[in-house]
Amino acid sequence: MDKRQRKQTRPSGPGTLGARAYAEIREKILQGVYALGAPLSRRQIAEELRMSFVPISEALQRLEQEGLVESKPRVGTRVRAPSAEDIRQRYTLREALESQAARKFVECAGAEQKLELQRMAAHLDQLYSSCAVADPGSDYLYSVHTYHMNFHLRIAESAGCGLLRAAIEREQVLIFNWLFDTAAQRRSLPANFHTLLAAALASGDLEEADAAMRRHIRFGLESVVESIQAPNSNEWRRSRRANARAAAK
Repeated sequence: MDKRQRKQTRPSGPGTLGARAYAEIREKILQGVYALGAPLSRRQIAEELRMSFVPISEALQRLEQEGLVESKPRVGTRVRAPSAEDIRQRYTLREALESQAARKFVECAGAEQKLELQRMAAHLDQLYSSCAVADPGSDYLYSVHTYHMNFHLRIAESAGCGLLRAAIEREQVLIFNWLFDTAAQRRSLPANFHTLLAAALASGDLEEADAAMRRHIRFGLESVVESIQAPNSNEWRRSRRANARAAAK
């Protein structure tokens, strides 16, 4: 996994402290360092990142707008803990966008793009296989998820519709897939999972490509829903109070 591919998941733009804080906090959420439902203390994060409250607040506000973080008055801020319905709706949105990308890929992708996608798919399956036989560590898993996201974005890019790719990025459907997989600790996938998808997309058959993408996205949905146990609001409050007591000692 090269550094260029990893940087693609990070926000572009001026290297402000707010942007740096956003990238660092977002990465920790996607790595599972800040788990779903985990309280986020501005003071603690500011100390960790050696920044003032201002860039940390800017970063958390941006993450809240994107749906990765949530805040409640007199309770605090935490990594958003999705309900089962939230997860299913995210999967539905991803299926709608990516199945259309699959159809457009069949119509627009050239021979070179099809070969590139098949090479990426084979490499991605190898990466997931290595995760299944040993504890890969958070940095390696981050790289695998990054490559996985780039694989799906390549499908949208090769589909020849910039607005469709932009919609996939804007709605963060791949980011939430990454987040849910991390939270559910889903590391292993069926053999040739992405290789078979790439073959269907390269087949030239619109319906086969569409059906393959829908199967691909729906795979494991219910197991992910069952694995993610979102803390309720009382647990959130208790966690905040416990943190406050610990900080006062």
